Amino acid sequence: MERKRFEDMECSIARSLEEVGEWWSLLIVRECLVGSTRFEEFQSNLGIARNVLTTRLERLQELEILEKFPLEERANTFGYRLTPKGHDLYPVLVALMQWGDKWAAPSGKPPIKLVDNNSGHPIEPLVVRAKGGRNLAYNQVRYEPGPGASAETRELVKRRNERVLG
Repeated sequence: MERKRFEDMECSIARSLEEVGEWWSLLIVRECLVGSTRFEEFQSNLGIARNVLTTRLERLQELEILEKFPLEERANTFGYRLTPKGHDLYPVLVALMQWGDKWAAPSGKPPIKLVDNNSGHPIEPLVVRAKGGRNLAYNQVRYEPGPGASAETRELVKRRNERVLG
């Protein structure tokens, strides 16, 4: 069965999933965030098949999420690291981690805590905030059509606001 494609969908979530929605991709990004750089590290830490890893690494490079760089300790050997586009996935992974800690951790015991290196205090949960800092739930946020919105998206936004906001 062929995978559904989202690249033509007029939705930033769908287009993001087109790039990083395959679970190995985000796990590779996670590995980069914990310091992995070498193919063997990714393969060993994830238990991913070599051919799948090769395909995912190539795709993440095409998308400019990862870049190859020469490893100093081994001639003609390359490592992988995040680009600025890849680093911008950090809050996405923290949000997924926090959601998983709350809803999917066995016995409600998260395996890792994220702590501010300077203060030693746990980081705060990621939330959507108003400009003044007030937390906002989904039903406190109005959608507005963006500059790239089609007539269909404008109608979707209108219906959503009517249903969610009253």
